[in-house]
Amino acid sequence: MAVDIVMPQMGESIFEGTITKWLKKPGDKVERDEPLFEISTDKVDAEIPSPSAGVLKEIKVGEGQTVPIQTIVGVIDAAGSAAAAPAPAPAKSQAPAPARVPTAAPPPAPTSVSRPAAPAPVAVASASAVSAPSSSGERIHSSPLVRRMAKEHGIDLATVPGTGAGGRISKQDLEAVIAASGVGGAAEAAPSVVSIPAARPVLVPPAPVPAAAPGASGVQTHVALETAVPREKIYFGNYEVQPMSTMRQRIAEHMVASKHVSPHVYSVDEIDMTKVAVLRAKAKGEFEKRYETKLTFMPFFVKAAVAGLRAFPTMNASLDGTNVVIHRDINIGIAVALDWGLIVPVVKNADEKNLLGIQRTMNDLAERARSKKLKPEEVQEGTFSITNPGVFGGLFGLPVISQPNVGILGLGAIEKRPVVVDDAIAIRSMCYVTLSYDHRVVDGAIAHQFLHKVKETLENWSEPLL
Repeated sequence: MAVDIVMPQMGESIFEGTITKWLKKPGDKVERDEPLFEISTDKVDAEIPSPSAGVLKEIKVGEGQTVPIQTIVGVIDAAGSAAAAPAPAPAKSQAPAPARVPTAAPPPAPTSVSRPAAPAPVAVASASAVSAPSSSGERIHSSPLVRRMAKEHGIDLATVPGTGAGGRISKQDLEAVIAASGVGGAAEAAPSVVSIPAARPVLVPPAPVPAAAPGASGVQTHVALETAVPREKIYFGNYEVQPMSTMRQRIAEHMVASKHVSPHVYSVDEIDMTKVAVLRAKAKGEFEKRYETKLTFMPFFVKAAVAGLRAFPTMNASLDGTNVVIHRDINIGIAVALDWGLIVPVVKNADEKNLLGIQRTMNDLAERARSKKLKPEEVQEGTFSITNPGVFGGLFGLPVISQPNVGILGLGAIEKRPVVVDDAIAIRSMCYVTLSYDHRVVDGAIAHQFLHKVKETLENWSEPLL
């Protein structure tokens, strides 16, 4: 009996997914719930289990291809016949071909070439709906980024044909309308830049590589190849091109969108972590033995951030048009570095958890992030974020705000330094912390008062560890 393998829906706002890796090949035997392939979506990367035991009979959608949810991506022979003949090479995606496939060669010797447009950004901390009402009252499926672009360019989304699942309007659909109508966009902002359409071009044999102009790095030569061969490195003489992964593309667009939307301002403070460091050093052995989990410095910073957000709720906010939304829940996103990118799972209701509860929650989220087992809702609804470049030895960093938050706390390395204490030089465990904040909502006075509350909480720590 043949069992179809379909692209799953990983959340209410997710309408498509990209297959990043097949873990089995045609002819391989698989068990029910055994990891079968990996996908990347707007929210998370995840391993998808096999829906049935048997033999993988056919792969219909190859690696690097993006298809709508419920698309059949492969077939399993549930009878498990070992004699099943391997299927032919993976076929092209069954999704409709993009309307904008370039057919003409790019203009000769451009000054520079912009990268292909990436998919919609990773909505790390947003639970926004992906539909908006049209002028006729009907719901229009689109992402927050598409709606913002349409508003900026004065375009009625009801007039834009959507090529995505269920008529969903993608960023590429809107860019095509902008280009056709001559509305000012990125190309006008930089006349010397030649834009390459986001649609995947047909792969053709590469032309001879011309000598690159100084500083140009020959980018114009291999942009099309980079898009057409999404998972292979391309070598040109003494350098190579490494195509961005799906997650990297989403991170890139999210960061660019955040810098475009939020006027970033940064404040820096220094915290004496000596008291916390001494308490942790004394208790961490017993803590791990009793609770079977390691005690890191991060839950101390989470608790201090909670105290700051309670005292200054403007930091626990988001902006909706001209309205400031103050959140009652305190959901703190913790940036987790992965071998293939970065993700920000959210500790929900952090203000209701003690030190142990926060540590266990963070450990669980980080472990499942690295094993690609996070659920989309576990990276949504964050109201504030913390990132820790200090764990890699950084003195401090100036992080980019995770939209739609208005602030993110950056932690530097905790290291012993000579400081002045009561008019005497002492050796203390010191840490620089930085606060990036959205100046549309947060002013410097509030930002520094928030940082002072974080500093005060940590320097005068009183909560028991055991």
